[in-house]
Amino acid sequence: MIKKYLLVVTGFALTLSAMAQQGKSLTDKDYERAEKFMYYNIDKDNLSPNWLTGDRFWYSIATTQRTEFILVDPAKKGKSPAFDHQKMATALSTVTGTTYEANKLPITAINYAADGKSIAITAAGKRWKVELPSYKASVDNSTPTTQIATAPEGSGAVAGGSPDGTKAVFIKDYNLWVRDVATNEKKQLTKDGIKDYGYATDNAGWKSSDLAIVRWSPDSKKVATFQQDQRMSRDMYLVTTNVGTPVLKAWKYPLPGDKEIPTIRRVIIDVEAGTVVNLKIAPDPHRASLRDDIASGNALDDIDWKADGSEMAFLSTSRDHKEEKFRIANATTGEVREVFEEVVKTQFESGIGAINWRYLPKSNEILWYSERDNWGHMYLYDATTGKLKNQITKGEWVVKRLLKVDEKNRQLIFMAVGREPGNPYFAHLYKIGFDGKNLVSLTPEEGNHQISFSPTGNYFIDTYSQPNVPPVMTYRSMNRKLVTELEKTDVSRLQATGWKAPTPVSVKAHDGTTDIYGLVFTPTNMDPQKKYPVIDYIYPGPQGGSVASWSFSASRGDNQALAELGFIVVMIEGTSNPLRSKSYHDMSYGNMADNTLPDQITAIKQLSQRFPIDTSKVGIWGHSGGGFATAAAMFRYPDFFKVGIAESGNHDNRNYEDDWGERYNGLVENANYEAQANQNYAKNLKGKLLLVHGMMDNNVPPSNTMLVVDALIKANKTFDLLLFPNSGHSFGASMLYMMRRRWDYFVTNLLNATPPKDYQIRGARN
Repeated sequence: MIKKYLLVVTGFALTLSAMAQQGKSLTDKDYERAEKFMYYNIDKDNLSPNWLTGDRFWYSIATTQRTEFILVDPAKKGKSPAFDHQKMATALSTVTGTTYEANKLPITAINYAADGKSIAITAAGKRWKVELPSYKASVDNSTPTTQIATAPEGSGAVAGGSPDGTKAVFIKDYNLWVRDVATNEKKQLTKDGIKDYGYATDNAGWKSSDLAIVRWSPDSKKVATFQQDQRMSRDMYLVTTNVGTPVLKAWKYPLPGDKEIPTIRRVIIDVEAGTVVNLKIAPDPHRASLRDDIASGNALDDIDWKADGSEMAFLSTSRDHKEEKFRIANATTGEVREVFEEVVKTQFESGIGAINWRYLPKSNEILWYSERDNWGHMYLYDATTGKLKNQITKGEWVVKRLLKVDEKNRQLIFMAVGREPGNPYFAHLYKIGFDGKNLVSLTPEEGNHQISFSPTGNYFIDTYSQPNVPPVMTYRSMNRKLVTELEKTDVSRLQATGWKAPTPVSVKAHDGTTDIYGLVFTPTNMDPQKKYPVIDYIYPGPQGGSVASWSFSASRGDNQALAELGFIVVMIEGTSNPLRSKSYHDMSYGNMADNTLPDQITAIKQLSQRFPIDTSKVGIWGHSGGGFATAAAMFRYPDFFKVGIAESGNHDNRNYEDDWGERYNGLVENANYEAQANQNYAKNLKGKLLLVHGMMDNNVPPSNTMLVVDALIKANKTFDLLLFPNSGHSFGASMLYMMRRRWDYFVTNLLNATPPKDYQIRGARN
């Protein structure tokens, strides 16, 4: 009897244990509540200025009760209503037959006549002319007046269309053509382009485009472009999933270590004369000084023309990104003069997010960006001798982006990070003389600053914020004086829904001394007496990081939504991410498998002392480079990371495009790619791993994930696999399905709960 009783008790205890391990069941209501924190449910107040002539601008601001349109005029040193809202509502109601309220006007654009007697507005899908002061409205059939663009200097003219708007270039049959915009007359500019050796094409590696890649001269008479030689480059293949024979997609996709990679033979084309000038240098590798590709959009990178089109300055980047040659070409003869070169031990970058060098032919000088003293700074060179004249900026901080060059007053206006106390990622606006003197901070307030210059450049709008502090917008002159305070973003409607901002944090990196920064998302109904599983969202870079923007954002992916399901979510900028020192950024050079993972682990352990984190239940997920990092975390640190979701991961960089790997890891002969490949460590898996890939991913080919799948099978490991048959790198229309599956996976395996069956994400139904 005693033995029988013990058996019954034991069986009952095992049942209770199983029930405890299974945990609770989440319902559709729980997921619906999480969805309230997604971007499509978040109220977005957007303070966006729209420039007019005379350094005036208008913007709209939504409050709890109304939407207001504001006009700012520096001459009046203040702001005022852009118009009489009630009279405008009456005018629009009369002319459209639809009743509009003064506090809810459907206006999307405003412009003022030069004589001040009318306003042109876009509303209700049409453009209207509203006469003043009568507010009589009628359909406006005149040529629309566009808002004034204020793009930063150096961003490049529109590539396809000429700066004067009269011409546009395009590719046809591997050759470059020009079209007269007014007459539509077309003229062939090159004639020797052939398959895999065409002009102005940009389809090497993950980048595919039919747009012509050029850089127009300022006088709209010439274009700088190239003939790209891919004839010896290897093909990549993808196949569709469909009824019947699959469609094979093949394109040139060089890999690290390939003997032959695409090269560009540089040319300058006189569009009016139809002549092609070959630059008298050997072809350059398909490389640029800042990014994986040779173009930003469809504008050719690393080109700066002399105003009259007689000269073109450019950079030649070596295959491994360690050598930059500054050259100046004669646009008529094709003769090329090498001015100077810079050689680095790891990889050269000409800026952060934008190319910072400039050619100044008026003064025969070059503005140059370098990290030679371990920090990204500006230097001044003599364009004739190639000799350094002086360092312009210096100190333990980084010039992020050169915005304007005032040659007359010999000043630079630029964004920089790390100079002010506090968060080193907050960008501020500065100006400094070419001689390195008179450095002035133009944006004194703490926060990440976003700048919009007035048409004349005499004023600027400063919108600054922090991840947990909503945007504030001010209007200043370039002498630092405050013209007027504009707005503080009202987040009361957000807060009324239960929304809260993430918590910025600072901890020590794995070396115990370096400060690293991140964000923590906690449930809005968090119980401080309870321990929560933690999910680490990771993007290791090294060209970017997990946090991405340090400005305020009401919604950051699904991080807060995941937190609402019962997790604490963290995003940590680890060592090897950009915007810090050169040595910081290079910490993983030659060993991409590091993936900032030691930093993630030590950060989570430190954060568990400040937040109710259960370090025995750590999950991790990421996409692309984050997918690579996730699988590496599960294989290399299997006792710490228990659940992982690796999406679209470049698990073996020998199977990812050549430029990215060779830039951040080095050439194959100099770096041990084999030791960094995730499949070689798959046998170490202990936790739950979901591998995900789009089968038509032309960025990271699906073979990357299949290598890991094959290794896991051979190691007799249990894992999960989700494939999207006809999806690309970001899964396209299946993106929200993936998000729901991500929620389900963490709820099931990290929270030990049962998710609602086949919950339909609301955004997928819109």
